Amino acid sequence: MPYSLSPKFIADCHLGKLAKYLRIMGIDTLFFPHIEDDKLIIIANDENRIIITRDRELSKRKNAPTLFLEPTDTKAQLKILIDYYELKEHPAPFSRCIVCNTQLQVIEKEKIINRLPEKVKKYFDYFEYCPTCDRIYWQGDHYRHMMEFLEEVLKESDKSTC
Repeated sequence: MPYSLSPKFIADCHLGKLAKYLRIMGIDTLFFPHIEDDKLIIIANDENRIIITRDRELSKRKNAPTLFLEPTDTKAQLKILIDYYELKEHPAPFSRCIVCNTQLQVIEKEKIINRLPEKVKKYFDYFEYCPTCDRIYWQGDHYRHMMEFLEEVLKESDKSTC
């Protein structure tokens, strides 16, 4: 079921790592470690979100759009979503906070310099900031590892659609 715009998701409690990677891709994805199925369905309907779940019973309920993910591996789950919803066309990598899903904002180094580790102060000049949870992001090793993982998933996804 392809979408002309990136869909918005709400991930069930079994899919925290997947939610993180969807956020890394810039896709609006809610995640609650503990939430009742009925509340998940209410949020999905109120906010026009698709529930992604590993819970077979939840996926059978017909009162909200739901996608059941059989694989337990995050990479396989991500490939399914990328292919099914054609998400390769809409990536906005690292535009959302990976913790709370808020849109990131560019922030000047001088405004946060006292919060940065010494090596980060020395080697990085571009920073983004989450106004909701107060996290600061820069393109260090962690960023590079996540980008490599995403590039690998996208490359493998290309092969599976050929």
